[in-house]
Amino acid sequence: MRVFKLLILFLFPSFLLAQETIRIPVTEFNPEQLEGDTDNPRWSELKLPRRDATSYSLVENDDYVAIKAESMNSASGLVYKVDIDPAEYPILEWSWKVSGVVENGNYRSKKGDDYSARIYITFDYSRRNLKLGERIKYETYRTFSRFPIPLRAINYIWANKAEVGTIAPNAYTNWVYMIAVASGDEEAGVWKIQTQNVYEDFISSFGEQPPRINGIAIMSDTDNTKGSVEAFYGDIIFRKAK
Repeated sequence: MRVFKLLILFLFPSFLLAQETIRIPVTEFNPEQLEGDTDNPRWSELKLPRRDATSYSLVENDDYVAIKAESMNSASGLVYKVDIDPAEYPILEWSWKVSGVVENGNYRSKKGDDYSARIYITFDYSRRNLKLGERIKYETYRTFSRFPIPLRAINYIWANKAEVGTIAPNAYTNWVYMIAVASGDEEAGVWKIQTQNVYEDFISSFGEQPPRINGIAIMSDTDNTKGSVEAFYGDIIFRKAK
């Protein structure tokens, strides 16, 4: 049995790597196959009611294979369904590039709730854990909207002017927290690699232990500010803590 195990590890070294990392590959994105099927484990489109959709395409840019987002007074995202334990894989790493920030973006206001680029992490949070008032609010939302409402989510944003490290509730709901990991135009036009501890960020945001991660989304939106922006997203990787 021991010889068999050693043979497996020798023949399949990627098996070890798979245990240390979980990769969300942009190369699986095919805009021609977007059908909005939420049960599809690969990329699917998340459209917002009464909004034009951001354009997404697969490109090569500066030696990166990337998803290119082009937003012109538009808002939509791409979602990749997952099932990840943030306690086991707390480290999130990704690469991105933007043409510039949204000129009138402001994370504090609904009118300014636009971002050149954001990584959206959703968690499998049961509505039974909500307080009574929050549960009533959720059921009201469900009655009047088909939009999938996350009860717990983190947005890692490339902000306009927010100080890097800022953590604040979303202008629309405190079920979503915004974390500024990049800000301003100083690094616009170049690829930037980001690393965050999702587990710790969730606790800092919500003051409780995180449930399992059930979705990853990328999103570039300019519908509130009526602006335009271009962004590129590379692979997203979850790692075990060292």
